[in-house]
Amino acid sequence: KPLLLNKVEGSQEVVNMAAIVPKEDGVISVSEDRTVRVWLKRDSGQYWPSIYHAMPSPCSCMSFNPETRRLSIGLDNGTISEFILSEDYNKMTLVKSYQAHQSRVIMILFVLEMEWVLSTGQDKHFTWHCSESGQRLGGYRTSAGACGLQFDVETRHVFVGDHSGQVTILKLEQESCSLVTTFKGHTGGVTALCWDPIQRVLFSGSSDHSIIMWDIGGRKGTAIELQGHNDKVQSLSYAHHTRQLISCGADGGIVVWNMDVERQETPEWLDSDSCQKCDQPFFWNFKQMWDSKKIGLRQHHCRKCGKAVCGKCSSKRSSIPLMGFEFEVRVCDSCHESITDEERAPTATFHDSKHNIVHVHFDATRGWLLTSGTDKVIKLWDMTPVVS
Repeated sequence: KPLLLNKVEGSQEVVNMAAIVPKEDGVISVSEDRTVRVWLKRDSGQYWPSIYHAMPSPCSCMSFNPETRRLSIGLDNGTISEFILSEDYNKMTLVKSYQAHQSRVIMILFVLEMEWVLSTGQDKHFTWHCSESGQRLGGYRTSAGACGLQFDVETRHVFVGDHSGQVTILKLEQESCSLVTTFKGHTGGVTALCWDPIQRVLFSGSSDHSIIMWDIGGRKGTAIELQGHNDKVQSLSYAHHTRQLISCGADGGIVVWNMDVERQETPEWLDSDSCQKCDQPFFWNFKQMWDSKKIGLRQHHCRKCGKAVCGKCSSKRSSIPLMGFEFEVRVCDSCHESITDEERAPTATFHDSKHNIVHVHFDATRGWLLTSGTDKVIKLWDMTPVVS
């Protein structure tokens, strides 16, 4: 199990985002209470603020670049403010502010290689600015407010996931962008994105409780579903060295997925007017009901083969981890018999953080995971017993 290393308490409102400071025993947090805080671990073993800075508006998000110590903070009023932190993390100096959005900034990414600041807002706009001049370089209107934002440096592709459940891929130039494609696989809004530039795989988490793994590098259009949360997925992080995905949700769950296994796509659900196992008519099939003098049945689907079946022919439940179903789901009786105990072996581990997580940050060098929650508490976990 993950080991709880520390709790960081003291914020008056929800901590919307926080990050572990690399090579330091420190945490940077931004909160709905308008504060930016840098917490350093003291000799007592507790974290105390070395910086306590009040912003003019609630802090909605942040992006920290350790190499330059540049801290970009998104505010509820649409402003992005950039600071440079001192080497001892005891002082923050304002560099510039710019009005990036008309309303709340939802996500920020600072791309050092391009000297770009990418952002999304509740105003349904994705924008990017030059971090040197502060000048707006371009923008794109999304179909809804966007909660997911990732960037691939090599191809200059930006991935934007929005509340309509769509992922938009844009190609960015210095002052223009072009639409590459859109993905739609979720029945709820996209709440988080995570990009693996090595395997060229995009993970999207959603309010529909699911995660989809989009294999972009394989060029085969494979989309693998992962079902392991009982509430909306709030944040995703990827451990490249072990090929493990960490997902956290509003259910308080921390799920660690082994992505180094050969996973299978879930089948398309088949359409039929009668059960594809026993041929009993479904309740809308009036002709067959009349001809056979039988009462119509409710339609279900087997999660393994995708066939349309009645309740009697799909009375069993089974987990199918290689298809992403870590919980037991409906399967038809013949598929239930064909699933072996080996195929039921879990490919994920489940842990309770005991708080409603809004954001996570993973420090791969130390194997530490930071979770911030609606309970105004930040928790630091040692994940090495799980992610190794």
